Amino acid sequence: MLGQGFVSAAVVAASVLFVLSLGGLSNQEKAKRAVWYGIFGMLFAVFFTAAGPGIGHYWIMLPMMVIGAVIGVKLARSVVMTQMPQLIAALHSFVGLAAVFVGLNAEMERASVMAARHAQESMAQFSAFAALVATKTPDELLFLQIEVVLGVFIGAVTFTGSIIAYGKLAGKVDGKARQLPGGHRLNAAALVASLVFAIMYLQGAGIWTLLLIALLAFFIGYHLIMGIGGADMPVVVSMLNSYSGWAAAAIGFTLSNDLLIVTGALVGSSGAILSYMMCKAMNRKFINVILGGFGAKPQTVTHIEGEQLAIDAAGVAAALNAADSVILVPGYGMAVAQAQTSVSELTRKLRAQGKQVRFAIHPVAGRLPGHMNVLLAEAKVPYDLVLEMDEINAYFPNTDVVIVIGSNDIVNPSAEDDPDSPIAGMPVLEVWHAKQVFVSKRGQGTGYSGIENPLFYKENTRMLYGDAKSSIEQLIPLLKG
Repeated sequence: MLGQGFVSAAVVAASVLFVLSLGGLSNQEKAKRAVWYGIFGMLFAVFFTAAGPGIGHYWIMLPMMVIGAVIGVKLARSVVMTQMPQLIAALHSFVGLAAVFVGLNAEMERASVMAARHAQESMAQFSAFAALVATKTPDELLFLQIEVVLGVFIGAVTFTGSIIAYGKLAGKVDGKARQLPGGHRLNAAALVASLVFAIMYLQGAGIWTLLLIALLAFFIGYHLIMGIGGADMPVVVSMLNSYSGWAAAAIGFTLSNDLLIVTGALVGSSGAILSYMMCKAMNRKFINVILGGFGAKPQTVTHIEGEQLAIDAAGVAAALNAADSVILVPGYGMAVAQAQTSVSELTRKLRAQGKQVRFAIHPVAGRLPGHMNVLLAEAKVPYDLVLEMDEINAYFPNTDVVIVIGSNDIVNPSAEDDPDSPIAGMPVLEVWHAKQVFVSKRGQGTGYSGIENPLFYKENTRMLYGDAKSSIEQLIPLLKG
């Protein structure tokens, strides 16, 4: 068992590594090193926490750590990139449930200490946490109870919210925004009831009030995320990431664990900042996300005149051979088809012909921020070809050919032209300004949001139907050189 000095030093070291990891993830070239910073930071955190003072029951803890590590390795090897968003949502749920369990256990320990004090019994038989509780003044115990309430409430909201987010991302739950009769009034009533039970708990009513708070928070988490449309899940996952961080920070205060406090605050604040940035990128109000109103706007059914005109691979290849500039717009369809390697080969061949090739990345392309960037980096696409929406939109009017690969909502002109559209005001990639647009798509269905896309009916747009990977692979041998 290590002394508190070693543990305090490890807290500082792990915190620095976590900060370096978060900072490095903002840059594609530094991201791999940033991941290693995070790995070593977590190793420091786990080892020095487990070996710190007051920790025991290793015969239970070590087997559980081994089991968890084995499950983690198995998941890492089996989960493909298209499943990463729902995996992240599922992992958030574990953090939330852990916060609930820690909070309930802390209250049981506190109640045992209070009972022993009242009976003037020895506290030698109690756990290290109970011994810590026994040293607290009445004011400090009140703050402990507040921390417990916050940890249980935020953790419970995070747990059920993350489960529903997982279900929507995995296609196991209907992606449409749905709420029970009463809508947001039910959430408000549950929140008020939670506050009433919290006051009762702080006044000594007992652990049953905490259990009721947890049940109400479970409902709030479920109902909030059910009321959010599936197309908005990337923002929701980021928001739940923030919630899980604050839940971890709350239980860190409860356990007097500095590392949990620092790490939880880092995760909570970075998740909140990312959610805000994504809301701004999609022209949404941040407060609507927090209140579960995100995506709840009723959808209007718009009939689009005209028809979608199909083209074959030979026609697209002819246009590419004649073009001087090409922009590729990857989306979730590229990820599902695992077409990134084929897209990289297409890029290499076009550049070998002396053509200017760029990639246009929307902030919420795919199912989580950076999804497309990771796939393109994995396929060895040069970083300097990958441009964000704010940079690339100015180039579309002077571009000969745009190829949209499995994207839909992020290239939908309704965001600018139709004020009644559910995505009205959302910044999009303005691909329709290019001379020719080819859309690689499986069929004529709508995108993840269920909204029709007028782009597919425009005069300068042609549809290349079929699996994205096979469609791109058909183009490659037809290119010159």
